[in-house]
Amino acid sequence: MSSTIITKEQLTAFERWELASFDLHPDSKRRSSVAELEAIRQQACDEGHAQGHDAGYAAGIQQARTEAAQIHALLQNLQNALNQVDEQLAQSLLDLSLEIARKMVGENLQVKPEVILKIVSDAIGGLPHFNQNAHLILHPDDAELVRKQMGEQLSQAGWKIFTDAQIKRGGCRVETSHSQVDATLEARWKRIVESIGQDKSWQA
Repeated sequence: MSSTIITKEQLTAFERWELASFDLHPDSKRRSSVAELEAIRQQACDEGHAQGHDAGYAAGIQQARTEAAQIHALLQNLQNALNQVDEQLAQSLLDLSLEIARKMVGENLQVKPEVILKIVSDAIGGLPHFNQNAHLILHPDDAELVRKQMGEQLSQAGWKIFTDAQIKRGGCRVETSHSQVDATLEARWKRIVESIGQDKSWQA
């Protein structure tokens, strides 16, 4: 078989056009590639923006929740502090009131020593009517006053009056064979403060 070389001039117009058309419009291919790349870039940009927006939104919600929890804790601590201040203030006012009351009682006993007569009557009234070996123990100054004002009445009822300098004025002890009433200032004051949940001792 003989090999035949066909020159360019021997090609038909159709054949030349087909061969030439293989390389036609290189710029159009380049523009297509650039447009595709731009579309891909824009899509990636849009997706990244969307993902960033979602992530930012979630982070913002979490931060808002954290800040809300911190504010709630701060307000709770503030409320606890205010409650503690209220309790301290109330306790201070109560302490002051008790101190004023204690001083007023002491001053009242000095101005009106006859208050002891009511105290003795109340203490005796707290005992059963049948009393054996009943006696009343008072501060010497109070004992003198009671003897003058109530001596005959007590004597007829079988009561004896004893003195004890350790008992503060305004207080007394009432004792029988079967019972005892502590009406000293210290004991009465203790009952008063315990009734309001306090523990304040009487101090002269």
